[in-house]
Amino acid sequence: MTKTIKIMLTGKDGQLGKALVERIPPGIKLVALGRQELDLNDKQACFNAVLEHRPDWVLNAGAYTVVDRAESEPELALAVNAAAPEAFAQALGEVGGRLLQVSTDFVFNGSQAHPYHPNQPVDPISIYGATKAEGERLIQKALPTTNHCILRTSWVYGPVGNNFCLTMLRLHRLKSAQNETLNVVADQIGCPTSTLNLADACWSAINHGTTGIHHFCDAGAASWYDFAIAIGNAGVAAGIIDQSAKVIPITSAEYPTPAKRPGYSLLDCTATRSALELEPNHWQKELSIVISKIPKST
Repeated sequence: MTKTIKIMLTGKDGQLGKALVERIPPGIKLVALGRQELDLNDKQACFNAVLEHRPDWVLNAGAYTVVDRAESEPELALAVNAAAPEAFAQALGEVGGRLLQVSTDFVFNGSQAHPYHPNQPVDPISIYGATKAEGERLIQKALPTTNHCILRTSWVYGPVGNNFCLTMLRLHRLKSAQNETLNVVADQIGCPTSTLNLADACWSAINHGTTGIHHFCDAGAASWYDFAIAIGNAGVAAGIIDQSAKVIPITSAEYPTPAKRPGYSLLDCTATRSALELEPNHWQKELSIVISKIPKST
C-alpha cells in the first residue's frame, strides 16, 4: 500500500498555488494555507505552522513577487522571501521533513549569453532577486541537501492571477479597440513558464524525492516582445479577444522600471527534466493550453 505524503502548501491562493491544488496527484494529504491562514511576514508563525502540521514536505509556493515594488519595500520582501523559508527550514530541521522552495531566474544577473546551470553562483541585480537568493542561502544553511529542493523557474503565468499573459490580453483588447500600438521590451530574453507545467514539476519533485538545486521552465526562448505577440495571436485564435494590437519592440532603456531585470535569464533544465522524467514542452504550445482555460469574459 502506497504511503500517503502530507504536504503543507503555502500561497494556495496565488496563481501557482491554485494550479498545485487543481493538479494534486493521488496519495497526497494536503494542508493548503493562504494569507488568511498563514502570514509569511510572520517568521514565528511560519515556524509554528510546521510544528503544528508536521508535514513530510513544505511546498513553499508563497512569495513576495511584485518586483518593482520590492525596491521600495525591501524589508517586507526579505521577510517573505527569506525569513519565512528560513523558518520553515529550521522547523523542519527539528521535526523532520523536507522543503520544496520555488525560486526564480532573477537570482542571476543576466550577463551571460547561454543558459544558467543550477550550480552557477547567484548574482542578483534587484531587491526581489536578492531576497530570493537570500532565501536559498538560508535554506541551505538550515537544512542538509538531502532535505531540501530549490526549484528555480522563470516568467511564470497562468489562466488566473496577476501575470504578463492576462495583462497583455487586456492591453491587446484595449489598444486594438483604440487603434493604438502596444510597446513591449524586446531586449530581455527568458522563457515563459505555465503554472500548469510548473505545478506538475513540483509534484513530480516531491514524488521522486528530488533534492538539491534544480531549474524548471518550459522549452524554448522568447523576449517579452515575442511573448506579447504570441499572446495576442493565441487570444484571437481562442476567441478571448476580437483583435490583437500591433506590438512595437522597444529597449529596456525606453521602458525604465524601479527594478533592474536580467537581460538574459534562460535556465538550463536538462538535468531536472531527466531527474523528474518530464518531457520538454515548448512555451508557445503551452500558451495555447493556458489561454484555452481562460474564461472568454476575462
